[in-house]
Amino acid sequence: MITETRRAPRLQVPALVPVTNQMTGASIGRLGNISETGMLLIASEPLVEDALYQLRFPVSDGHGGDSPIDAGAHLLWCEAAQAPGHCWAGFRFIAMEKNQRERLRQWIEAQLS
Repeated sequence: MITETRRAPRLQVPALVPVTNQMTGASIGRLGNISETGMLLIASEPLVEDALYQLRFPVSDGHGGDSPIDAGAHLLWCEAAQAPGHCWAGFRFIAMEKNQRERLRQWIEAQLS
């Protein structure tokens, strides 16, 4: 049995949630898992390790629609995936508006329930 030692609960994202680099407007991959403090991205575009990114991804608003989350994120690590041209990328959130962080927390809690 693996004991979870992270500070925030982590959600394995069950659906395809695209992630966009707001600086370029390009889709760079999809969420693998996420918490209030960071995320695992399944990246389909080359990334620069130890760089800062401004990312956007949608979460359910609880009323049948989606609401965007904008996050400043620091790329901590990137590792090649088995699929050619893809990598696993670990990000730490460094900036997010308070109301968006609360919406993200609520979305994660609702999915984990």
